[in-house]
Amino acid sequence: MLLIPAIDLKEGKCVRLRQGRMDDDTVFSDDPVSVAQQWRDAGARRLHMVDLDGAFAGRPINADVVRAVRETCPDLPVQIGGGIRNAEIANAYIEAGVSFLIIGTQAVREPEFVTQLCQDYPGQVIVGLDARDGVVAVEGWAEGSGEEAIALAQRFEGVGVSAIVYTDIARDGMMQGVNLEATQALAEAINIPVIASGGVSTMDDIERLCGVTSSGISGAIIGRALYEGTIDLSAAQQQADALGQR
Repeated sequence: MLLIPAIDLKEGKCVRLRQGRMDDDTVFSDDPVSVAQQWRDAGARRLHMVDLDGAFAGRPINADVVRAVRETCPDLPVQIGGGIRNAEIANAYIEAGVSFLIIGTQAVREPEFVTQLCQDYPGQVIVGLDARDGVVAVEGWAEGSGEEAIALAQRFEGVGVSAIVYTDIARDGMMQGVNLEATQALAEAINIPVIASGGVSTMDDIERLCGVTSSGISGAIIGRALYEGTIDLSAAQQQADALGQR
Protein backbone atom coordinates (compact mmCIF):
# COMPACT_ATOMS: atom_id res chain seq x y z
CA MET A 1 0.00 0.00 0.00
CA LEU A 2 1.24 3.43 -0.96
CA LEU A 3 1.35 5.94 1.91
CA ILE A 4 1.12 9.53 0.67
CA PRO A 5 2.01 12.50 2.90
CA ALA A 6 -0.23 15.52 2.48
CA ILE A 7 0.71 19.16 2.11
CA ASP A 8 -2.35 21.38 2.24
CA LEU A 9 -1.69 24.95 1.13
CA LYS A 10 -3.35 28.04 2.54
CA GLU A 11 -1.89 31.48 1.90
CA GLY A 12 1.38 29.86 0.89
CA LYS A 13 1.74 27.93 4.13
CA CYS A 14 1.50 24.26 5.01
CA VAL A 15 -1.61 23.81 7.15
CA ARG A 16 -4.08 21.20 8.33
CA LEU A 17 -7.78 21.88 8.65
CA ARG A 18 -10.34 20.18 10.85
CA GLN A 19 -13.26 18.76 8.86
CA GLY A 20 -12.37 21.08 5.96
CA ARG A 21 -13.16 24.29 7.85
CA MET A 22 -10.95 27.12 6.62
CA ASP A 23 -11.40 28.97 9.90
CA ASP A 24 -10.10 25.99 11.91
CA ASP A 25 -6.57 25.58 10.63
CA THR A 26 -3.22 24.75 12.18
CA VAL A 27 -0.10 26.12 10.49
CA PHE A 28 2.67 23.53 10.54
CA SER A 29 5.19 25.35 8.37
CA ASP A 30 5.72 28.62 6.54
CA ASP A 31 7.91 26.74 4.05
CA PRO A 32 6.02 23.98 2.20
CA VAL A 33 9.05 23.28 0.01
CA SER A 34 11.13 22.27 3.02
CA VAL A 35 8.25 20.09 4.18
CA ALA A 36 8.23 18.35 0.80
CA GLN A 37 11.96 17.75 1.15
CA GLN A 38 11.36 16.30 4.62
CA TRP A 39 8.84 13.76 3.32
CA ARG A 40 11.04 12.95 0.33
CA ASP A 41 13.98 12.26 2.64
CA ALA A 42 11.72 10.07 4.79
CA GLY A 43 11.06 7.86 1.79
CA ALA A 44 7.82 9.25 0.36
CA ARG A 45 7.02 7.79 -3.04
CA ARG A 46 4.35 10.36 -3.86
CA LEU A 47 3.16 13.68 -2.44
CA HIS A 48 -0.45 14.80 -2.06
CA MET A 49 -0.89 18.56 -2.40
CA VAL A 50 -4.11 20.56 -2.11
CA ASP A 51 -4.56 24.21 -2.94
CA LEU A 52 -7.17 25.00 -0.30
CA ASP A 53 -7.52 28.61 -1.40
CA GLY A 54 -7.90 27.40 -4.97
CA ALA A 55 -10.66 24.99 -4.01
CA PHE A 56 -12.78 27.91 -2.82
CA ALA A 57 -11.71 30.36 -5.53
CA GLY A 58 -12.18 27.90 -8.37
CA ARG A 59 -8.70 28.65 -9.74
CA PRO A 60 -5.11 28.03 -8.59
CA ILE A 61 -3.92 30.35 -5.84
CA ASN A 62 -0.84 28.48 -4.62
CA ALA A 63 0.43 27.20 -7.97
CA ASP A 64 3.82 28.88 -7.46
CA VAL A 65 4.38 26.75 -4.37
CA VAL A 66 3.50 23.60 -6.29
CA ARG A 67 5.97 24.54 -9.02
CA ALA A 68 8.67 25.24 -6.42
CA VAL A 69 8.14 21.79 -4.91
CA ARG A 70 8.46 20.17 -8.33
CA GLU A 71 11.66 22.08 -9.04
CA THR A 72 13.19 21.21 -5.67
CA CYS A 73 12.03 17.57 -5.61
CA PRO A 74 11.92 16.62 -9.31
CA ASP A 75 11.95 12.88 -8.60
CA LEU A 76 9.00 12.98 -6.20
CA PRO A 77 5.67 12.50 -8.02
CA VAL A 78 3.01 15.00 -7.00
CA GLN A 79 -0.77 14.70 -7.13
CA ILE A 80 -2.49 18.07 -6.91
CA GLY A 81 -6.08 19.08 -6.26
CA GLY A 82 -7.98 22.27 -5.52
CA GLY A 83 -9.35 24.62 -8.17
CA ILE A 84 -8.72 22.56 -11.30
CA ARG A 85 -11.85 23.63 -13.18
CA ASN A 86 -10.74 23.88 -16.82
CA ALA A 87 -8.33 22.43 -19.37
CA GLU A 88 -5.96 25.40 -19.22
CA ILE A 89 -5.35 24.94 -15.50
CA ALA A 90 -4.89 21.20 -15.94
CA ASN A 91 -2.40 21.69 -18.76
CA ALA A 92 -0.41 24.26 -16.77
CA TYR A 93 0.01 21.80 -13.92
CA ILE A 94 1.04 18.99 -16.25
CA GLU A 95 3.58 21.27 -17.93
CA ALA A 96 4.91 22.15 -14.46
CA GLY A 97 5.68 18.47 -13.93
CA VAL A 98 2.73 17.40 -11.78
CA SER A 99 2.12 13.65 -12.15
CA PHE A 100 -1.56 13.44 -11.23
CA LEU A 101 -4.50 15.85 -11.38
CA ILE A 102 -7.21 15.46 -8.73
CA ILE A 103 -10.61 16.61 -9.94
CA GLY A 104 -13.24 17.14 -7.27
CA THR A 105 -15.94 19.77 -7.74
CA GLN A 106 -15.73 19.68 -11.53
CA ALA A 107 -16.08 15.89 -11.54
CA VAL A 108 -19.51 16.39 -9.95
CA ARG A 109 -20.52 19.44 -11.96
CA GLU A 110 -19.19 18.27 -15.33
CA PRO A 111 -18.29 14.55 -15.49
CA GLU A 112 -17.41 14.85 -19.17
CA PHE A 113 -14.55 17.15 -18.13
CA VAL A 114 -12.95 14.16 -16.40
CA THR A 115 -13.50 11.98 -19.46
CA GLN A 116 -11.77 14.53 -21.68
CA LEU A 117 -8.84 14.91 -19.27
CA CYS A 118 -8.39 11.13 -19.20
CA GLN A 119 -8.08 11.22 -22.98
CA ASP A 120 -5.64 14.13 -22.89
CA TYR A 121 -3.54 12.83 -19.99
CA PRO A 122 -3.86 9.03 -19.84
CA GLY A 123 -3.15 7.58 -16.41
CA GLN A 124 -2.80 11.00 -14.79
CA VAL A 125 -6.34 11.79 -13.67
CA ILE A 126 -7.69 11.09 -10.19
CA VAL A 127 -11.23 11.85 -9.01
CA GLY A 128 -11.54 13.25 -5.51
CA LEU A 129 -14.75 12.35 -3.70
CA ASP A 130 -15.12 14.12 -0.35
CA ALA A 131 -18.18 12.96 1.52
CA ARG A 132 -20.28 13.66 4.60
CA ASP A 133 -22.39 10.64 5.53
CA GLY A 134 -21.76 9.20 2.09
CA VAL A 135 -22.89 12.33 0.21
CA VAL A 136 -20.28 14.17 -1.84
CA ALA A 137 -19.47 17.79 -0.99
CA VAL A 138 -18.11 20.37 -3.46
CA GLU A 139 -16.68 23.88 -3.59
CA GLY A 140 -14.01 23.25 -0.97
CA TRP A 141 -16.46 21.03 0.97
CA ALA A 142 -18.69 24.07 1.55
CA GLU A 143 -21.69 22.72 -0.36
CA GLY A 144 -23.48 19.40 -0.55
CA SER A 145 -23.96 17.97 -4.03
CA GLY A 146 -26.79 15.57 -3.25
CA GLU A 147 -24.76 12.84 -4.99
CA GLU A 148 -23.98 9.55 -3.26
CA ALA A 149 -20.24 8.78 -3.38
CA ILE A 150 -20.63 5.22 -4.68
CA ALA A 151 -23.07 6.16 -7.43
CA LEU A 152 -20.85 9.01 -8.55
CA ALA A 153 -17.72 6.86 -8.55
CA GLN A 154 -19.45 4.25 -10.70
CA ARG A 155 -20.02 6.87 -13.40
CA PHE A 156 -16.28 7.00 -13.98
CA GLU A 157 -15.84 3.27 -14.60
CA GLY A 158 -14.11 2.68 -17.89
CA VAL A 159 -13.19 6.29 -18.72
CA GLY A 160 -9.56 6.00 -17.66
CA VAL A 161 -9.53 7.42 -14.10
CA SER A 162 -6.41 6.09 -12.38
CA ALA A 163 -7.77 6.28 -8.82
CA ILE A 164 -10.48 7.64 -6.56
CA VAL A 165 -9.39 9.60 -3.48
CA TYR A 166 -12.14 9.07 -0.94
CA THR A 167 -12.21 11.44 2.04
CA ASP A 168 -14.55 11.17 4.99
CA ILE A 169 -14.91 14.86 5.86
CA ALA A 170 -16.09 14.15 9.41
CA ARG A 171 -12.82 12.31 10.10
CA ASP A 172 -10.46 14.65 8.23
CA GLY A 173 -7.96 16.32 10.55
CA MET A 174 -9.72 14.98 13.64
CA MET A 175 -7.30 12.14 14.51
CA GLN A 176 -10.26 9.81 15.10
CA GLY A 177 -9.31 6.95 12.81
CA VAL A 178 -10.11 6.14 9.21
CA ASN A 179 -13.67 5.27 8.14
CA LEU A 180 -12.73 1.79 7.01
CA GLU A 181 -16.29 0.61 6.42
CA ALA A 182 -17.23 3.40 3.99
CA THR A 183 -13.88 3.23 2.21
CA GLN A 184 -14.09 -0.52 1.79
CA ALA A 185 -17.69 -0.33 0.60
CA LEU A 186 -16.67 2.12 -2.11
CA ALA A 187 -13.66 0.04 -3.15
CA GLU A 188 -15.79 -3.08 -3.46
CA ALA A 189 -18.40 -1.27 -5.55
CA ILE A 190 -15.99 -0.14 -8.30
CA ASN A 191 -13.03 -1.43 -10.28
CA ILE A 192 -11.04 1.80 -9.88
CA PRO A 193 -8.34 1.74 -7.16
CA VAL A 194 -9.31 3.73 -4.05
CA ILE A 195 -6.97 5.91 -1.99
CA ALA A 196 -8.22 6.38 1.57
CA SER A 197 -8.14 9.83 3.13
CA GLY A 198 -9.36 11.43 6.32
CA GLY A 199 -8.62 10.29 9.85
CA VAL A 200 -5.56 8.08 9.26
CA SER A 201 -4.03 8.58 12.70
CA THR A 202 -2.08 5.53 13.87
CA MET A 203 -0.36 2.41 12.59
CA ASP A 204 -3.53 0.54 13.51
CA ASP A 205 -5.37 2.49 10.80
CA ILE A 206 -2.74 1.54 8.26
CA GLU A 207 -2.78 -2.11 9.28
CA ARG A 208 -6.58 -2.18 9.02
CA LEU A 209 -6.42 -0.68 5.52
CA CYS A 210 -3.71 -3.13 4.48
CA GLY A 211 -5.93 -5.91 5.69
CA VAL A 212 -8.50 -5.17 2.98
CA THR A 213 -6.20 -4.36 0.06
CA SER A 214 -7.87 -7.14 -1.92
CA SER A 215 -10.96 -4.93 -2.00
CA GLY A 216 -9.15 -2.32 -4.10
CA ILE A 217 -7.77 0.08 -1.49
CA SER A 218 -4.38 0.91 -2.98
CA GLY A 219 -3.14 3.77 -0.82
CA ALA A 220 -3.71 6.14 2.07
CA ILE A 221 -3.15 9.87 2.44
CA ILE A 222 -1.73 10.92 5.80
CA GLY A 223 -1.78 14.48 7.08
CA ARG A 224 -2.03 15.63 10.68
CA ALA A 225 -0.72 12.31 12.06
CA LEU A 226 2.63 12.92 10.34
CA TYR A 227 2.87 16.50 11.54
CA GLU A 228 1.96 15.62 15.11
CA GLY A 229 4.23 12.59 15.15
CA THR A 230 1.73 9.80 15.77
CA ILE A 231 2.90 8.12 12.55
CA ASP A 232 6.49 7.89 11.34
CA LEU A 233 6.36 7.87 7.54
CA SER A 234 9.45 5.74 6.93
CA ALA A 235 8.52 3.07 9.48
CA ALA A 236 4.88 3.08 8.38
CA GLN A 237 5.74 2.56 4.71
CA GLN A 238 8.07 -0.29 5.62
CA GLN A 239 5.29 -1.90 7.64
CA ALA A 240 2.77 -1.39 4.86
CA ASP A 241 5.17 -3.00 2.39
CA ALA A 242 5.66 -5.97 4.71
CA LEU A 243 1.92 -6.44 5.21
CA GLY A 244 1.36 -6.23 1.48
CA GLN A 245 3.73 -9.14 0.89
CA ARG A 246 1.78 -11.53 3.11
